[in-house]
Amino acid sequence: APAEIKAFDMSLDEVVATMKPYSGPSSGEQVETSTVLGKLMCGYQGWFRAPGDGSGQGWVHWGRGRFFDPDHCTIDYWPDTRELDDEEKYHTAFKHADGSTAHVYSSFDKQPVLRHFEWMKDAGIHGVFLQRFINGTEPPLKLYGYTKVLENVREGANTHGRSWALMYDMSGAKNAERAIRLFKADWKRLIDHMNLGFDPNDKAYQHHNGKPLVAIWGLFENREGMPEFYNEIIDFVKNDPVYGGFSVMIGSENYWREGSGEKYDIVREAVKKADIISPWTVGRYRSPESAEAFIERMHGPDIAWCKEHGIDFLPVIFPGFSWHNLKVESPLDQIPRLQGQFFWRQVYENLQVGAEMFYVAMFDEVDEGTAIFKVHPDPPLGNSPFLNYNGLPSDHYMWLAGKAQEALQGRLEVELIQPARAGVALNKDFMEPSK
Repeated sequence: APAEIKAFDMSLDEVVATMKPYSGPSSGEQVETSTVLGKLMCGYQGWFRAPGDGSGQGWVHWGRGRFFDPDHCTIDYWPDTRELDDEEKYHTAFKHADGSTAHVYSSFDKQPVLRHFEWMKDAGIHGVFLQRFINGTEPPLKLYGYTKVLENVREGANTHGRSWALMYDMSGAKNAERAIRLFKADWKRLIDHMNLGFDPNDKAYQHHNGKPLVAIWGLFENREGMPEFYNEIIDFVKNDPVYGGFSVMIGSENYWREGSGEKYDIVREAVKKADIISPWTVGRYRSPESAEAFIERMHGPDIAWCKEHGIDFLPVIFPGFSWHNLKVESPLDQIPRLQGQFFWRQVYENLQVGAEMFYVAMFDEVDEGTAIFKVHPDPPLGNSPFLNYNGLPSDHYMWLAGKAQEALQGRLEVELIQPARAGVALNKDFMEPSK
């Protein structure tokens, strides 16, 4: 049966009234937040909800519709909830092989989010870009959820000495006029009520080029109105006398530099206004060898162009990809992880062409199978098949990300094969011959 969900009855004004500056704890070991150069940042979706979490949304991003059971599942990896306290866990209709109930968590709850940041600290991951979807900034129900997750991430980063910055995802914006209206309304709320980026108590907020940083993802030539939207909004968040003063990172398509035509001219006009550009590479290559070819062909010239124009380049790296339960026609384990070798090859090849920072897609994305956080080694059984980390420790991909962070800072000499980890034996089938 559909999950019972408590009705949500807050107005927009009531939701906005909950938005406050930071007043929580701070770590005595805060990472350096003045620049993204030399840093590894992860994307953090924070979009998981569960019945009874107070969000009023029920199952979100776990299952299809209001259902979450073996016939209505949209995740390909099962989160590892073994460390969570009982009050952090939500019962599901899924069962492990031993007959025990399988549990998930809600990003709306503070404790599991704080735990994620503790894992990042243990692994040496610098911080995250928190996703904020533009279509969810207008309905009070979704805005309330976004506000709670922002608060959780902000406290997690400050508590465990990591960094965070906001990343808008413009997917579904439809047209420039609507996108500009939604963005400016939400942005003004964040500045007026939460002092985003300028809150002296929020020591974890990430900066770049001497200013707080905001990322805006979705600059695609073929998305209606997006090139025009970016040109106006970058000026706004950089230069507006009240709501400006930020550095800007753009998440873009891969052909921003070499695409031809009037629209691409507008794209490059926007890119030249930005501080960082980060083209989306998830799914653009599917093996270590094709990753090498793509990075040499695209990222090398991208970095040269960026240096010429005084812009920083942030390559996206990802551990693998799978969204079979979300899109049944897609095969399970569509882009295999190869026990981390696919991920590590991207680290290696990007460093060869001059990369100075990394964006990992994503920390908690079990829907598309790009998560690097801890997943359950024995996921539930049933009609929805799941992947796991093939005998690797549950934290292995966070560990690898930490090694990539060490490499960026010159503390680790990078080789073609991922670093050896004590007590971890990799399957030789996944090891590559030397070039």
